[in-house]
Amino acid sequence: MKKGLIAYYSRKGQNYVGGSIINLPIGNTEVVAKKIQILTGSDLFFIDTMKGYPIDYMETTRVAQRELDDDARPELTDTVDNMDEYDVIYLGYPNWWGTFPMAVFTFLESYDFSGKTIITFCTHEGSGLGHSLADIKKYCQGANVLDGIAIKGGSVQNADFQIEKWLNRLKK
Repeated sequence: MKKGLIAYYSRKGQNYVGGSIINLPIGNTEVVAKKIQILTGSDLFFIDTMKGYPIDYMETTRVAQRELDDDARPELTDTVDNMDEYDVIYLGYPNWWGTFPMAVFTFLESYDFSGKTIITFCTHEGSGLGHSLADIKKYCQGANVLDGIAIKGGSVQNADFQIEKWLNRLKK
């Protein structure tokens, strides 16, 4: 049986959902990650940065844009010590500026994913997966990158059926 890891970045606090800025006690991507964990039994790993983002959502978007423009690699708070034990990596992230947050780039560049299967899931407010799959394929050569799922942030609480259906399709 293949062992799975759900590695995800998620931002709680002020977020843009359904056209408004609202305060989320748990980030949308984390909600999806935990639903996937229930369905797959995979381990969870939160991709977190040493330096947090601003509380203000609009300021966070400006910082995220600067990081993308600068091709930044934020330092992470933790590592996966036993990455070799995992065959399947469920990689989750919000879509920021057409791809994933730069912390996810840091994560991907920290390990050799050759021979592993990477399955993506993304939360967004209208931009879907953007070019994130192409970015993963670029940084994870030798990995089998499967089509991901993009879930609108405002819909994550009610996405159980959508996630289950997607996971069942992947098993075929």
